[in-house]
Amino acid sequence: MRILITGGKGMLGRTLQKEFSDCEVVVADLPEADITESASFDAFLASAAPDVVIHCAAMTQVDKCESEEVLAYKLNALGSGNVASACFRHKVRLIAISTDYVFDGELTRPYHEFDLPTGGRTIYGKSKFAGEEMIRKHCPDHVICRISWLYGEGGPSFVHTMMALADGSRKELKVVSDQIGNPTSTLAVARALRHILMDKTLTGTFHLTCEGEGSWYDFAKEIFLLAGKEQKVVPCTTLEFPRPAPRPANSRLEKRMLKIAKLPPMPHWKEALKEFMQTEKFS
Repeated sequence: MRILITGGKGMLGRTLQKEFSDCEVVVADLPEADITESASFDAFLASAAPDVVIHCAAMTQVDKCESEEVLAYKLNALGSGNVASACFRHKVRLIAISTDYVFDGELTRPYHEFDLPTGGRTIYGKSKFAGEEMIRKHCPDHVICRISWLYGEGGPSFVHTMMALADGSRKELKVVSDQIGNPTSTLAVARALRHILMDKTLTGTFHLTCEGEGSWYDFAKEIFLLAGKEQKVVPCTTLEFPRPAPRPANSRLEKRMLKIAKLPPMPHWKEALKEFMQTEKFS
């Protein structure tokens, strides 16, 4: 199988390159490939002639999206539309990565794939939802995979930030405890994507976060436990750390489509984190 990965130099893209080393992998990333340039990306795709595109490229800096709204829509919406259109023209299957931010985070239960997203409360979420809609419109042979609270080899991620802060210079770290989600490793996502790739009949939207849930505070405590660091962590509220883009209080995603498609479940987040911490090297 020949796989083209947009945003292949990013954190998830790097993991996908390693996990799909048994396939032919083509990396489409700047400066070689620009998803915002329709004609040039179409030519790049035609030359690469992949069987499937895994579309990871996006503007994911949530706060930066608030201040650079036009760029966010250019990358996340227009760029996704260009990728989808090129895939349709060249009869290539498309698997696109999206986010929990397409929801507003106000439900008291996890969101499943049949809940209707609104784009949430941020420019990042709205632009990613616009990208989802472009994909649905322009490429029927698609799978949209939503993820959240992602970490992986080399970062940047919450795990890497916590490990850097726990350098012995801080008596305590304040970490938000009123936002709940599913910490998810890029490796777990890559393994789930392999199962989706193997079944060419699958289409639609899938949630691919790890099982189990916790707050950022819970996440931080588990990181330090596994790292063997005696770093004191103190819970705090979102209001104590205001950000340009509001963070969803509930980022939990239910994996209903995995069950319907009879695909293997995602691992529990603590088990996935344990596996990651055993192999990752922190500077």
